[in-house]
Amino acid sequence: MDRSLPQRLQAWGFSWGGLLDNRHGEWWVMAQMALITAHLLPAYPSPASLGLSWPPLLRVLGLGLFAAGLLLAGQGALNLGDSLSPLPEPMPGAPLVMAGAYGRCRHPLYQSLLVCSLGVTLARGSLLHLALLLALALVLGSKARREEVRLCAVHADYPAYRTATPAIVPHLPWLDWRSGPAAG
Repeated sequence: MDRSLPQRLQAWGFSWGGLLDNRHGEWWVMAQMALITAHLLPAYPSPASLGLSWPPLLRVLGLGLFAAGLLLAGQGALNLGDSLSPLPEPMPGAPLVMAGAYGRCRHPLYQSLLVCSLGVTLARGSLLHLALLLALALVLGSKARREEVRLCAVHADYPAYRTATPAIVPHLPWLDWRSGPAAG
C-alpha cells in the first residue's frame, strides 16, 4: 500500500510530541540521519593536505564496501517488509523476524549503515569520516539497545534470539552483546 510521507511517518509513530520528548526514540533517528548526511562532506583533512597519496586500492575497496552495505540494507529491508521503521520502537503487531539477514545479526540495517560508513571512510581517506563512523557506531549501538528493551517486552522469543545471534558486528563489544537488556 502506497502512503504519503506524512501518513508513513504517522504509521511509524512519529509525532510532534515525540520530537520534543523522544517518546519513541525520535532523537536517535535524528542523530543517525545527521551523521549519515554528514558523510556527504568532503574529506577533511584530505590525504593530499597531509602530504599523502591515498592508495587507489583503498578507494576501490571503500566503494566496494559501500556497495556491499547497500546490498545488505536492501536484504534487511526486504526481510522486514511492512515491519520496517526507522524508530527503535517495534511496529505494533509486527512479527519477530529471525531469518534472512536477521539470522546473521539482530540489526542488519544498522550493520549495513556501518559497512557503508566504513566504505566512505576508506574511499575518502578522511579523519572526519573516521570520526563520523565511530560516532555512528555509538549512536546505532545505543539505539539498538533501546530497541531491544521493547523487543523483549513484545516478543517472548527475543531473549533466546538475542543470546544466540550477534547484535550488529560479531565480537565487537560495543556492537555485540548477547545477554540481558542492559548488557554491553
